[in-house]
Amino acid sequence: MSRLAKTQPSVCTSDPLKDEEVRRKLAVLRQILTSCFGPRGRLKQVHNNVGGPVLTTSTSAVLLKALTPSHPVLRLLTASVLNHAARFGDCGLFAGILCSALVERAAALGVEAATAAGAYRRLLGLCAGYLQRDDCGCKVPVDFGSSRCLLALARGAVAAKPACALTPGEARHVGAQVVRAFLHTVPCAAPGPVRLGRAATVAVEGRPAGETAVHPGLLVDAPETLRPADAERLGRGPLRLALFSASLAGDLPEAGEGTFEVDWEVSLEEVVLGQLMRLGEQVVRDGVQVFVCQRVVHPVLQQYLRKHGVIVVERLGIALLEPLIQVSGAQAVASFQTPVPVQSYGQLGGLRVLRCGSRELLHLLPVGDPPCCTLLLCHRTETALSELKVACQTAERVLRQTLMEPWALLGGGCTETHLSAYVGFQSRGDASDAAAELGCSRAHYLLAADAFRRALLAAARALEHDGGERLMDLSRAHCWDVPPGADPRAPWRDAVGRCGCGLTPPRGDLEWSPLGTDHPPFSPAPPAGMDHPPFSPAPPAGTDADPLVLDSFAAKYNALHVAVETANLILDIKYIVQDVN
Repeated sequence: MSRLAKTQPSVCTSDPLKDEEVRRKLAVLRQILTSCFGPRGRLKQVHNNVGGPVLTTSTSAVLLKALTPSHPVLRLLTASVLNHAARFGDCGLFAGILCSALVERAAALGVEAATAAGAYRRLLGLCAGYLQRDDCGCKVPVDFGSSRCLLALARGAVAAKPACALTPGEARHVGAQVVRAFLHTVPCAAPGPVRLGRAATVAVEGRPAGETAVHPGLLVDAPETLRPADAERLGRGPLRLALFSASLAGDLPEAGEGTFEVDWEVSLEEVVLGQLMRLGEQVVRDGVQVFVCQRVVHPVLQQYLRKHGVIVVERLGIALLEPLIQVSGAQAVASFQTPVPVQSYGQLGGLRVLRCGSRELLHLLPVGDPPCCTLLLCHRTETALSELKVACQTAERVLRQTLMEPWALLGGGCTETHLSAYVGFQSRGDASDAAAELGCSRAHYLLAADAFRRALLAAARALEHDGGERLMDLSRAHCWDVPPGADPRAPWRDAVGRCGCGLTPPRGDLEWSPLGTDHPPFSPAPPAGMDHPPFSPAPPAGTDADPLVLDSFAAKYNALHVAVETANLILDIKYIVQDVN
């Protein structure tokens, strides 16, 4: 009876953002996300208090899954960011930093939360409308006739994660291989609707990242019993392939709910094994030379197939099932209790054994040129390889999104500073109309607009981690870096290099303002012309350096909406009811 406790009533908290402890926790989360942002971000190590592996990352999707926020407001914010990252892959840190900065600044404004939320909603529409315009000054068209923008997008996604531990040359090489793999998945002159192929990823630990390469077809773990002579014996194809998604381990098949009535003299194991052997006899008669199963194959069936010269690959995994279907044209058979239809067999162009580090891989060569390939991803350590795999998957997703919406946004903080200048200029011009629409005073609307503008600048300033200064020019509103060791007495034009996106070199007629300081409102200058976007010259032939830094348009556009809408949702919370039992 001593362990019994009286049920406690639920705790109801009103106006959670007025609680100093909640605001402190929100600030801590913002600091964690801010410190991870950008290619010079700081890594985070997450370890629970009951043991287990240590997680080292700066990727939002990996980091936020490992964190367990205690307060409902923080859980709401992290859930929104994780949902965005699951859909778009990129710009999760940007969404989290902007959202938390908007909430913190609105809570410190001294105006009604509803007024701040209404102003944020109006300013979001202003930014979204500007980003959709063809003359928007912070987006550039992606020309698929040139690989430069694609390489910049892929390189930016890979180089932005310091846990990948890549040198600049390795980052360029891996980014180029990701673009190559992506282009391999785009079908050429395909009749009917275009359907993108798949790029499978196989990770190999212990080899330099410079050995990362793209292979047509599919790489799978070679069976332990496979000898190189077996693959050489089969030679070039076509080779007939059988593919099974059902388990062939000899277990009782899944028959749903209910009961079985069997004779007491009947052995279920023998019945199932008999069915498996009849399956093996059929595929041997049908001339199958490669037998692949997503799950486990019974040892007796394996021995029978190998005896008849069939190469058996088991434990393929669900991730490689669809790529193998595209490579071979096979149909995955989901049962072994019925004869295998002849039309379900696929074909391979050949086999070869590939050794990379400690792994021995079986290369399944396709017939023809299907839009499917394998990215063989190498790195020296397990932690860096895990982070690099996530970064490459993000880069591939960004490139796929660019196919549907062929635009990119300026990187390096230039989009954030450009939008902040645009919001600051436009909000002053329509402040009276906006205040009348929202039912607030003009001063309160301008305060909320200034908070929105400074939250965007906070996201741009978060890219600096070494004590340097970040500036915004008062012409195109691009973002500029002043190195930490620069002489404070020297003019800024002598200290800055190219802007964050790499498109604009410093000019003598430019004026700068430190991020976060007051400056006269101005309308950012439009691009030089849509037919000739303001690109810096391409790097000379034979060099690898390219200053161009771009972000995914689709990912950042959605992240902007997620950040503002989640911030408004948090501002609208009046009560939190928690069960403390």
